[in-house]
Amino acid sequence: MDPIAPLIARFHAEGRPRIWSLVITIMGDVVQPRGGHIDLARLREVTGRIGIEPGALRTALSRLVADGWLERERNGRSSGYRLGPSGRAGYEPAAARIYAAPAALPEKWTIAHLPDGTEGVALGGGMRLVPGAAPDRAQIAVEGTLRITDAARSMLCPPDHATAFKALFADLDAVEGVKLQPLDAMAARVLLVHRWRRIVLRFPELPDNVLPPEATDPRGRFARAYRALLPGSEQWLDAGGGLPAADATLASRFA
Repeated sequence: MDPIAPLIARFHAEGRPRIWSLVITIMGDVVQPRGGHIDLARLREVTGRIGIEPGALRTALSRLVADGWLERERNGRSSGYRLGPSGRAGYEPAAARIYAAPAALPEKWTIAHLPDGTEGVALGGGMRLVPGAAPDRAQIAVEGTLRITDAARSMLCPPDHATAFKALFADLDAVEGVKLQPLDAMAARVLLVHRWRRIVLRFPELPDNVLPPEATDPRGRFARAYRALLPGSEQWLDAGGGLPAADATLASRFA
């Protein structure tokens, strides 16, 4: 039985895969700590393991190059890719959110008027619920402790957010404690990071006491799964040759 089949099946069951987005996940998570360049053959190998056809990958790569997200490089008869201007501009802000360490529960909360803010959870009328102290740029703010009712929890973590967590936890359950071959570990790492990346870049990050009971400690669970997959996935990268050793940013993720 294919040990990562559940992850691959869920990825493809969610509609037509956005292969260009999956490639950006690979470039940011896998390639950037290893010098920033990956050969096309290696990219084909890992995406092929996930069930991406070569033609679909080629189309996605052409689009990413045209839009400035990737740059194509040639070395003799081989070709490869690295992040382009748009990719480099978006990498560090996204990485800061994707690989942040799990945070402690806030002792107090703030309801603040942040008309152009992205922090916290929108409550309407320009008001947002923000963990911790009021941001300096808040025009109006009320601080205090918070008692979460079931109704409030449903409002703060709406159905699409809860559904995204459900899929994440299903993927985490599927790989927990499973010994994977290097390529399988890499494919599982890519799929998990891709799912996590879409959650943290789309939804506000919520403390555990706001989340549904079945979605406890998502960042902590993801970080543990990520660390468990690192040795095997990095072994796959080492076995192919041609890549420098990972830099310090890899070890510092979730620290």
